[in-house]
Amino acid sequence: MKVNDWKAAVESLLFAAGDEGLTVKQLMHVLSLEQLEVEQLMDELVKHYLQDKTRGIAIIEMAGTYQFATKKAHSDYLKKLVESPHASTLSQAALETLAIIAYKQPITRSEIEEIRGVKTERPLHTLSAKALIKEVGRAEGAGRAILYGTTKEFLDHFGLKNLGELPPLSDSEEEFNQEEADLFFESFNK
Repeated sequence: MKVNDWKAAVESLLFAAGDEGLTVKQLMHVLSLEQLEVEQLMDELVKHYLQDKTRGIAIIEMAGTYQFATKKAHSDYLKKLVESPHASTLSQAALETLAIIAYKQPITRSEIEEIRGVKTERPLHTLSAKALIKEVGRAEGAGRAILYGTTKEFLDHFGLKNLGELPPLSDSEEEFNQEEADLFFESFNK
């Protein structure tokens, strides 16, 4: 197969995979190629889409997967498309809860409430409904409380490859500084 044929095959695969995207391992399996070959092929495709100013889409790597994404240059048009009375941003309570989960995961609801100082049932429901958090297990001990963590959709929503890209919290503070985390999340919620 020629390089252009491989590229066309990858485009078809990425389109079919949609928001799930494909990992290098998946591409290796489907295309019967070695890891280095897939990585070189993907590097070429990513560069090609970024350099081609006539295209409205790009191939990006996010959370360990490659997927199609719209170019930022067209964000105003996309915003108009999705604006509706039902499109909502996250409330302050949801942002606070999400920040705590992102930095402290896995974490129980009672631990979140202890940090926030208020109930978190509604923000947890909102974040779960938006697929930004999920149940990642159960705590040991009486009651076996649900442990919450972030999802791949969380990484995608905030444009992160992994949790290591979250801005660091101050080392000098022993307690969780909600304000610093809120600044990060608020910048994406506008």
